[in-house]
Amino acid sequence: MMNGYEKHELDEDSFGPKSGGIVAAFDAFPKAKPQYIEHTAGGGKWTVAMSILSIILLWSEIGRWWRGTEMHTFAVEKGVSHELDINLDIVVKMKCDDIHINVQDAAGDRILAAQKLSRDPTVWTQWVDGKGMHKLGRDTHGRLITGEGYTTIGHDEGFGEEHIHDIVALGRKKARWGKTPRLWGATPDSCRIYGTLELNKVQGDFHITARGHGYMEFGEHLDHTAFNFSHIISELSFGPFLPSLVNPLDQTVNTAPANFHKFQYFMSIVPTAYSVGHPDERGSVSIRTNQYAVTEQSQEINDRVIPGIFFKYDIEPILLNIVEDRDSLFVFFIKLVNVLSGALVAGHWGFRLSDWVNEVWGRRRRSGPSQGMLGGGSGNGKGGFDD
Repeated sequence: MMNGYEKHELDEDSFGPKSGGIVAAFDAFPKAKPQYIEHTAGGGKWTVAMSILSIILLWSEIGRWWRGTEMHTFAVEKGVSHELDINLDIVVKMKCDDIHINVQDAAGDRILAAQKLSRDPTVWTQWVDGKGMHKLGRDTHGRLITGEGYTTIGHDEGFGEEHIHDIVALGRKKARWGKTPRLWGATPDSCRIYGTLELNKVQGDFHITARGHGYMEFGEHLDHTAFNFSHIISELSFGPFLPSLVNPLDQTVNTAPANFHKFQYFMSIVPTAYSVGHPDERGSVSIRTNQYAVTEQSQEINDRVIPGIFFKYDIEPILLNIVEDRDSLFVFFIKLVNVLSGALVAGHWGFRLSDWVNEVWGRRRRSGPSQGMLGGGSGNGKGGFDD
């Protein structure tokens, strides 16, 4: 009888695995021959669904790795600093000859800022529209336009960069101030003041007043009817000039309803370091700058108080570290493998569970209520037997 199996070519090799020696006994990936594999429509649907899910998860993990992890930490600022740069770009609705710019700091130094900053005559309507809104506010795509020019940087103006590595890369490039619009025969009624001042890194007061007011000096006092401290702040930052960073006072438009009006801005400066990679690690790249918080007070005053624009700043003794870090390529590859493996395992168990549910449901439908030979009555209610 056993020879009959051989004649019908039903040998044991068709059902059992091929011999592979002792090593084959440790195979954790058992295999079946192709003729015993059945492809089903349900399995195909699960395969397509898990393929789409795997692609979405892999793409999300790649994006998370590319953005990196951003960490914010505070520490006491180490070292001794002496200088602090102020970058200013402001338009005041007064003639340049009628404006005085000075800095008075806690060290007792008085700096004649007008001698170190550039002053260009301009027209107020070149900077604001009829509603008093900054013409350089936003473009047709809603992106900030600060008017700084960025003549050496090829990127969108404003804080268009959301990643630390973009900020660090742009911060290592040198930026220049944009040019003042031409007058084209118009009579200037305003003054654009811009440039960088190097000051002592101590508490100070930066102020813009009228000629002959604020300090005892020689020369005629400016007529009070010429006072108009309406102003537009396109840039006010501390530290290196980084136009890609938008500060709280950028795009500020403030109008003075009266000749005697006083604007005061109180700023708290926090030294900040942007780093790609931990600062103590080899190969990390960092830039140092400053951020600040500001509160504003403006009011109409009497003729016994000095009108003008006053910026009062103080420096906090802490350092804010903003670090962008990402996993190494090896760790990133391991995470991708984990994500893909988890999706495949979940898909396998989902398919097995759905297949079991379908089998149980089909079995119940096939074994529904039925009548046998003894149940087929003839309608007389006595089991089909005649009396």
